Amino acid sequence: GAELLVRAAVSVARSAGVSELVIGLTVVSIGTSLPELATSIIAAIRREADIAVGNVVGSNIFNVLAVLGIAPLIRPIAVDHSLYDFEMWVMIALSLILPVFCRTGLRLARLEGLALLLGYVAFLWLLIWRVD
Repeated sequence: GAELLVRAAVSVARSAGVSELVIGLTVVSIGTSLPELATSIIAAIRREADIAVGNVVGSNIFNVLAVLGIAPLIRPIAVDHSLYDFEMWVMIALSLILPVFCRTGLRLARLEGLALLLGYVAFLWLLIWRVD
């Protein structure tokens, strides 16, 4: 289902003239993360916090290191230098914030989860605002 959603959303975004970077940072990232979201929600409902957090962190580590390591072996990837202006710094900052949140009481509380979710909404808003 996620693959169908991503393909349709990318097609609509391209026909609307949305840049490839914005499509990748929004539509594709959300669509490919839907299975992790479902797994983490089920793990949280079952009170298996280690699986919920490990699923998300492990998926991101795999995507950054393995996917970005293997893909250029097949064909070199051109990196848009504008990525370094904003998006890369957001990723680094949030990567540093997550361990701090997890250390407080050794759990990720609702307020911290809300802060991360609002941070993502703010990121999307700034991303769209910067492009337009």
